[in-house]
Amino acid sequence: MLALRAPTGLAVLGLAVFGLLHNVLELRYVAGRFAAVLAGPLLRLLLVLVTGIVLCRLLPPSRLSQSAEILLAYGLLAAACRYGLRGRPWLLAAAGVGLVGAGAASLAFPAYHFVVLAHLHNVVPLLFLAEWSRRLARGRAAFLALQSGWVLLVPVLLLSGLLDGLLSQRPGGWTDRLAAVYTPPGWLTPQVGLRFLAVFAFLQTMHYVVWVWFLPRYAPEAAERFDARVPGLRGGRAWVLGLGAGALLALLFAVDYARGRSVYAALASYHAYLEFPVLLTLVLGPGAGQRSGEGADRVRTGRKEVKV
Repeated sequence: MLALRAPTGLAVLGLAVFGLLHNVLELRYVAGRFAAVLAGPLLRLLLVLVTGIVLCRLLPPSRLSQSAEILLAYGLLAAACRYGLRGRPWLLAAAGVGLVGAGAASLAFPAYHFVVLAHLHNVVPLLFLAEWSRRLARGRAAFLALQSGWVLLVPVLLLSGLLDGLLSQRPGGWTDRLAAVYTPPGWLTPQVGLRFLAVFAFLQTMHYVVWVWFLPRYAPEAAERFDARVPGLRGGRAWVLGLGAGALLALLFAVDYARGRSVYAALASYHAYLEFPVLLTLVLGPGAGQRSGEGADRVRTGRKEVKV
């Protein structure tokens, strides 16, 4: 209902309050759970590429900076494919052809590229939840159906127009600007823009629910492995870092929202783009992801301990 009635406020305030906190907690989970993937030369290469993307986002927006970011992003995907598809040359070659075609399309239509990227990032938790659900002794199908409902069915319902009677009809100002960011340019009309903004506000909020509440609560072993790997952020220090950085970002938003949004977009590149090699592992090479979880033979879910 908030996404329908106040999509602009939900999107802006959610980002200001939970944006950097969820960045920190997601990186903690991914680096702990998938340590076998994000390690060694691959991690160093990914960090170099993502840092290049951060620099592109800190530059004044231009076609050149957008093209550079797109090329770096596809370079990162190529590195992830090379890692995830080792020993499968034909599949690696097919992935390479697909990346070249997709990269050419992104360079030709950069506005569409960034709209798709914004919504795709909010859908990513479905794959991490599916991976987490392997530990469930029963009820996995119902759990996945529920997650698919909010990730896929609710956005389809919002975009269909069936709920337009509940949708805020007050375009203008920030609403128009945000709607333009999250709507494919060829589809942008006042009504369709509001629908896409509502979809983004809803998925972003659920995205925060997953990373700030669900996985920290129900996958504590990932945080424990991260603590062993990065003792400087052990225990509650990651929360302190996320909350403190979030407070500074919220202050910057209050003073200059556009500048705050640019700073956040740059910093968020690390957690957004480091997902890709992990996602490729989940989709095409689950063995590496499973190996990264070794050492936690049992995890606690609710009152019971279950084998992983």
